[in-house]
Amino acid sequence: MIKNQYSVEEVREKIEGGKWLILAGDEKVLSQLPAGNWIGGTIPYFMGDEGGEFSKDKISLTELPDYIESIKVSVYDEDSIKNVFLDAPDNGFSFILIPKYDSLLFEFATNVPLYENFAMRPLLGWVTGMSLEDDIHDSPKVYYSNRSFKDRAIVLHVSLPKNLVAEVGIINIFEQGDGDIIEFLESGFNAKEVKINGELRDFGEYFEEKAIDPRFPFVADYLGTMINIGVVEKKYKKGDTIEFFAPVFKGIEYKYCKPMISYVEQFLPKMPLEIAEDIFFSCNCLKNYLHGGLVGKTTGGIKGPITFGEIAYQLLNQTLVYLTIQDINKK
Repeated sequence: MIKNQYSVEEVREKIEGGKWLILAGDEKVLSQLPAGNWIGGTIPYFMGDEGGEFSKDKISLTELPDYIESIKVSVYDEDSIKNVFLDAPDNGFSFILIPKYDSLLFEFATNVPLYENFAMRPLLGWVTGMSLEDDIHDSPKVYYSNRSFKDRAIVLHVSLPKNLVAEVGIINIFEQGDGDIIEFLESGFNAKEVKINGELRDFGEYFEEKAIDPRFPFVADYLGTMINIGVVEKKYKKGDTIEFFAPVFKGIEYKYCKPMISYVEQFLPKMPLEIAEDIFFSCNCLKNYLHGGLVGKTTGGIKGPITFGEIAYQLLNQTLVYLTIQDINKK
């Protein structure tokens, strides 16, 4: 079994050895690390070596292999993030970390489909966060070497040899239910009025009427790919504005999800076992961790950070995102 979680001392040794690393951990541990070839994001939730867990002492580590041809690190702000696909390598992948609670995330989430060369090269990553018990003033951060940022995205643009190909995948256990069709009047992270089966309705009243459980998402069908929209967990009533963890889009039809029976039982059949050994990185959503009963449970050997949002070309919710690197000569 490949080890995924390390102590500060073990990670420091790897940094001092010159390894390129992608790290996830609480600010307390990431802030102790020396300068070197690494990027990181704050989060204390993991799918670790023993299953789902919370830890402020461990660091989730992904080491870039020696066959990597080149690496370029870019730091983007709200104005320059639109260049993320233009800067991507011809063959390889781009790995992105964005902090939660910043206008940069809003810009990326709502406008990324309009960026030049959108989805023309593999882009994946995650939204950094913190313990749900921490003070909101302890903002999520991203790191480039030992420098931290609250309002920047850090991206590794990684070039691969010609015989290797990187592919982004998602595993989503949620499907559209058989209920009402919901259409949003505007794109964005919230909605007060929506169209339900073509009729204009107060969305908060609809939540009350249907007893919508905000722990679970609304789902859109994007040409056969199910995309979740997680709901901020509050008790909603008539007149309230419903808030989301990812943007909804005007012109797309959504439905509330089918009930989740068991996360692990529904997840394992969707796991592509034939490529499991080629998975280079994966991350899962905090809402799945909290409401899918993942504490102490494993998901088919998949390890990595539990995040405030997953990125597979665009911002996703309640989804597992992974990257594979495969040798085309062995397919």
